[in-house]
Amino acid sequence: MYAVIVTGGKQYRVAQGDTLLVEKLDAEEGASIDFENVLMVGEGDDVQIGAPYVAGGKVTATVKAQTRGEKVRIMKFRRRKHHQKCTGHRQYLTQIEITGISA
Repeated sequence: MYAVIVTGGKQYRVAQGDTLLVEKLDAEEGASIDFENVLMVGEGDDVQIGAPYVAGGKVTATVKAQTRGEKVRIMKFRRRKHHQKCTGHRQYLTQIEITGISA
């Protein structure tokens, strides 16, 4: 069984037991999270598509860790002006493990 959920402005296809990194969620490590924004639930040929969400659809996950992503280097450069500026960014992420899917 799999589902498509929305969190952090992105869509993820998940199945039970999957581990994935999503945008930072306000939850402690070991806490359980319910995702109510389920776009689709499927199992074999039986597929339920929501409009926009599946009625009664819920995906349960546990928080494994609060981490940060890889550093992204930003280089701003103005040609012929003897000017350059280098900055960086590391996104805050939450690692979750899917524990259950219900529809």
